[in-house]
Amino acid sequence: MSTSHRHATGLIRREFMQVGFSGFLGLGASHLFAERAKAAAPKAKSMILVFLTGAPSHIDTFDMKPDAPESIRGEFKPIPTNVPGLSFCEHLPRLASMADRLAVVRSMTHLNLNHLNSTHLVLTGQAQPGAFFDKIASRDDYPCYAGVVDYARPASNGIPSGVTLPTYLMEGPLVWPGQHSGFLGAKHDPWLIKKDPNKPGFKVDELALPEGFTVERLNRRADLLEHLSSAREWVETASNDDPLENQRKLALSLLLSGKVARAFDLGKEDPKVRDRYGRHAFGQSLLVARRLVEAGVPVVQANMGRVQNWDTHSGNFRRLKSELLPPLDRGVGALLDDLALSGRLEETLVVVTGEFGRTPRVGAGGGTNEKDGRDHWGRVFSTVFAGAGVRGGQTIGQSDRIGGAPNSRSFTPADLGATIYRALGIDTETTVPDRLGRPTRLCTGAEIAALYSGAAV
Repeated sequence: MSTSHRHATGLIRREFMQVGFSGFLGLGASHLFAERAKAAAPKAKSMILVFLTGAPSHIDTFDMKPDAPESIRGEFKPIPTNVPGLSFCEHLPRLASMADRLAVVRSMTHLNLNHLNSTHLVLTGQAQPGAFFDKIASRDDYPCYAGVVDYARPASNGIPSGVTLPTYLMEGPLVWPGQHSGFLGAKHDPWLIKKDPNKPGFKVDELALPEGFTVERLNRRADLLEHLSSAREWVETASNDDPLENQRKLALSLLLSGKVARAFDLGKEDPKVRDRYGRHAFGQSLLVARRLVEAGVPVVQANMGRVQNWDTHSGNFRRLKSELLPPLDRGVGALLDDLALSGRLEETLVVVTGEFGRTPRVGAGGGTNEKDGRDHWGRVFSTVFAGAGVRGGQTIGQSDRIGGAPNSRSFTPADLGATIYRALGIDTETTVPDRLGRPTRLCTGAEIAALYSGAAV
């Protein structure tokens, strides 16, 4: 008979007792979490999260409804993909040509209609604690995926666990939640790049060395390394909640990692390769994302556009056709091509999603919408997956005939979180202490197993 008993929090009895006892040894829950994380078998070495901030219409992209009334189906036509029976929007020809690499979950769902709350949901897999309309980010929030990876497997090689680019999601006083490590503390925050990599002379100032130095020369300077090592030890003793000290620590580790510096140096990239991604902020951000995972960064988030870029309350079809879908099609297509060519697609999970979908009926939503716009819609939306063992050429779940609700098994942001954690080798049943020291489950969803099995749902 088993002597283990699993608590609702996810810790089994012997682990719960170990947390208490290990406090005397200076280990605690963080140590146990790291051990469990190491024990999980990862499907992916890294993840690139392509976040379509503001939320695209599922009906106008990957879940078209050509047989619905015009007020539902809109202006765009479907085109066949390279998978028989599967069609995408006519303005996604490149992705249509590689649909055999993609799995589209068409029955994602949640009940939130607010950008900030929904962004927290998708970027953490959890509802924002104490959520209300436009509740901004706080250290009571759940951690983003990069923060959990850093907490579970803190790097010691100067490679950050997460990088977000090319913008920080905020508008005036509103700071979008889900972008940092929440209650895990600032020391686990991903590195935020707030510069356009498409601009001439793009560089990350934090990686700049004194004039006359290179990373290679710095690493050869034994006396300087000794000095930096002493500085590192001093920084390690600083408070985990002091953002200035944490930034110094991160800057120090980055300086010692030439890989990261080189990843941001787009001047070393073939101009023809840069052209394939598109000479715009989004395309070049995806190119940097590819270079970062090649350098060993586990989690990279590329935000497509500024805050609410896909929030098409007006001019939905005009903006999608001219401003939004072509860069998405070109940039993600180039990313998948390059990952496949290098063999890294099988070890890199690529996720493309917004925080929700948009209304089935064009012009619906009262005063918030114009006649050619679509409003917020969380009841059903689509998320696209590729790489890291995902079986391409399939759709998982379906929406109803007007794209208004799931018409099959549905999946939530918690399931998205579980899928990401399992892919990265993080035990989904693990608990961590919140800011009050209470054991908290990071994940309450279930992995979307059909992504790997190809079984219809």
